[in-house]
Amino acid sequence: MDNYKQRIMDSLLKKKLQAKGAVLIEGPKWCGKTTTAEEIAASKILLARTDIKNNFKNLLEIDIDVALSGKTPMLIDEWQTVPKLWDAVRYTVDHRRKMGQFILTGSAVPDKEAEKEIEHSGTGRFAWLTMRPMTLFESGESNGKVSLGYLFTAPDKILEKNELKLQDIAFLICRGGWPLSVGLPEEAALEQAFDYYDAVTKEDITKVDGVKRASERVQRLMRAYARHQGTQASIATLKEDLKNNDTAILDDDTISSYLEALRKIFVVEDMPAWNPNLRSKTAIRTTDTRYFVDPSIATAALGLGPADLINDLNTMGFFFETMCVRDLRVFADALNGKVYHYRDKSGLECDAVVHLRNGEYGLIEIKLGGESLINDGIETLNSLTEQIDTSRMKAPAFKMILTATGEYAYRRKEDGIYIVPIGCLRE
Repeated sequence: MDNYKQRIMDSLLKKKLQAKGAVLIEGPKWCGKTTTAEEIAASKILLARTDIKNNFKNLLEIDIDVALSGKTPMLIDEWQTVPKLWDAVRYTVDHRRKMGQFILTGSAVPDKEAEKEIEHSGTGRFAWLTMRPMTLFESGESNGKVSLGYLFTAPDKILEKNELKLQDIAFLICRGGWPLSVGLPEEAALEQAFDYYDAVTKEDITKVDGVKRASERVQRLMRAYARHQGTQASIATLKEDLKNNDTAILDDDTISSYLEALRKIFVVEDMPAWNPNLRSKTAIRTTDTRYFVDPSIATAALGLGPADLINDLNTMGFFFETMCVRDLRVFADALNGKVYHYRDKSGLECDAVVHLRNGEYGLIEIKLGGESLINDGIETLNSLTEQIDTSRMKAPAFKMILTATGEYAYRRKEDGIYIVPIGCLRE
């Protein structure tokens, strides 16, 4: 795995360990959680192995102090498979009264039965980190010449060259940000996303809570979900999609339970709505926007490859948006920020709002490229900016069109909007 991801997560992890007794790293399987934690940990217990898990559970029942006596920080991988660990770690942190004692990693949220074994929330003792598949900068495809953090200082001029072409972007969407895929020959690299999809639909979806789910049903729902990337599609919309595109449909409760299971194993990560202060009384839509945690999950669900995307640029645009959202989320975490989506009742929509802890924010439209699409994005950004009540909140620190193509990253003289290819962006 490229070591930049470890640097960005190392920095966040070290900071959290200095302030809390334990840190929990969550995220999808195969994204590099264990590898990152092992770089910092002084000892480790890997509970993915059944024999180790069973021995550890027995030891934990007999003597908590002995079970958790490893050198610190101590890594406990897939902690959720032994739910009683949570309270044991919390007790040990309280008892030792020291920071940086434990790193817990997990690729699933504990199910309801497991949650019953957890008595305390961990507030004040635990810090949480979310890890996602690698961004293009972390995997070495983006040259990183344009810093998202730097744009918050509103530089008067940027001019950086982009090396990625549309064909490159199509491949990177389908390959995804899985560390195992980086550096492999193209065919082998593309296969990783299909393997992940198979693992989710045939095994992980049942492991998360012990509820038996037919893989064919999960696959049908994930195909429907993939067709609605970047929208606020309701359960009813997904159900209608299933009716129109598959031989069998699922009822509302089944769809909801399957989506909840996919959230618990970090396959889907929906984006919350942004609620700014506006001059007008326009009603803001509050429904979350639907995204997979990585665009390759969507292309794998639909059986698509890079050539299919090039032949259907409209579809490619939706999956490119998912890739950009993945990267923006990772970068925003590094900047103490979060990513939101804006949409109002009039249909005005902004693809991404990066909002920092200090109240500063940037507005971002995501476009494949080309003059007409970029102009559409500019119109959207300016329309939304005009509606923001700057007497009640800050004006946007920057406005940006994030593109797939384009020879250069630059700042427009006429309105100060940045046009930045994803192949130039970093945190």
